[in-house]
Amino acid sequence: MKPIPYGRQSIDDDDICAVIDVLHSDWLTTGPKIDEFERSISDYCGCRHAVAVNSGTSALDIAVQVLGFPQGSEIITTPFTFAATSNAILYNRLTPVYADIIRGTRNIDPKDICRKITPKTRAVLIVDFAGQPCELKAIQKVCRDHGLVLIEDACHALGASYGNKKVGTIADMTIFSFHPVKAITTGEGGMIVTDNEGYAKKLTLLRTHGIDKSLSPHDGPSAGWEYDMVELGRNYRMTDLQAALGTSQLKKLDLFVDKRKGLARQYADRCSDLSFIEFPESIADISHAWHILTVLVNGIDRNSFFTYLRAHNVGVNLHYIPTYRLRYYKEHLPQDPARFPVTEDVYNRIITLPLFPGMTEDEVHYVVDTMKDAYQAIK
Repeated sequence: MKPIPYGRQSIDDDDICAVIDVLHSDWLTTGPKIDEFERSISDYCGCRHAVAVNSGTSALDIAVQVLGFPQGSEIITTPFTFAATSNAILYNRLTPVYADIIRGTRNIDPKDICRKITPKTRAVLIVDFAGQPCELKAIQKVCRDHGLVLIEDACHALGASYGNKKVGTIADMTIFSFHPVKAITTGEGGMIVTDNEGYAKKLTLLRTHGIDKSLSPHDGPSAGWEYDMVELGRNYRMTDLQAALGTSQLKKLDLFVDKRKGLARQYADRCSDLSFIEFPESIADISHAWHILTVLVNGIDRNSFFTYLRAHNVGVNLHYIPTYRLRYYKEHLPQDPARFPVTEDVYNRIITLPLFPGMTEDEVHYVVDTMKDAYQAIK
């Protein structure tokens, strides 16, 4: 069996033609394809506003920045995520406060969110781990009861839904990523969606140096060239090349998600009699986007299991090293891992299996058969 990656993009001729059309046009960046992609995403999610940027990390950064919290304010988040989630809080001179997770879903625990609220708490930044939305109803109630802003890092969860609502219509702001292993790709890219017009206007400024070209001239009669900088923004713009690819990819999103769901079911069926594999739980009334598939390993050493699979062309991965275990965070925001017992247990046993739309049933069978071989070789 040739090497099987844990994830990869699915690009077809329509995607390629969409990018080529932009190369033949007058606009390569900050042009009409940005507006088209933003409208397509907002229409798909059912939200009022979408603001495209150059990465999911950039989207997280300015979503926090737009809130304008005073330095030292606290934002409760999960430690079981990529570093970018907490980094966005630090970029804005705020303090991440970690709540533990739920073992079955790997999502933040609403009960622990409540325990971590202090007078300095201003917001909750949740992560839809692996593509399964958090317990949004419970978390939304906590935020409303305490006057907190809810930001949803849904970089794994484009195409998922909670009840009858698409992800992107529930939190105050929702973040998507278009990295190559995500549900759809623009190469690199991100998006903030919101129903809050004030947030949307300011986010649009922040992605382009804080520059506003719509203001009345302040140095005499208008000559048509005037602009002003009204916020301290950054260059987080998406290119038209990326937006064209994203618009083309979005047309296939539901197909991609359906393929991921089918592969996850195949894994579940094939792993149902494996006592050493603990499959993730799925919550009722939630439609999982299956960005990644993680399992917990029981009764054997996870690292030996990981090494065996990699050596036999199964491109397993690990999502994630808890943020508080990263060197920078240990030096600048030290935490006692014992305060997060569920996160620690999951981290020590978790492994990410290959899952992507182009994966075949034979490849799923090979992965599961190789896991059986690994167990026999290690136990």
